[in-house]
Amino acid sequence: MLTKVIYLIVFGCLFIIGVAFALLNSQSVTLNYYFDSIDAHLSLLLLLAVLSGAVLGVIVSLMVVLKSHREVARLRKAIQLAEREISELRKFQVKTSTNVVL
Repeated sequence: MLTKVIYLIVFGCLFIIGVAFALLNSQSVTLNYYFDSIDAHLSLLLLLAVLSGAVLGVIVSLMVVLKSHREVARLRKAIQLAEREISELRKFQVKTSTNVVL
């Protein structure tokens, strides 16, 4: 419950800072890209830049996480195979040691 309140306070502070930032940067700028250009508010363009960076960061992080999950699954299969081989070797040792006659 306390963590939700802390998250709410942090989100509220970030929202207030964002609104103040948008109000301070309300001038219109021209964004020129290869084929066209648009006029937009500076705060909107900065927000789009930050959001696109966040989306790209999430995509890259997701790729790393998925790669790690595949590696974990592969290693778990290898562990199961090794444990199966060890149990078969133990059974084999028990059988061979009981058949030895002195």
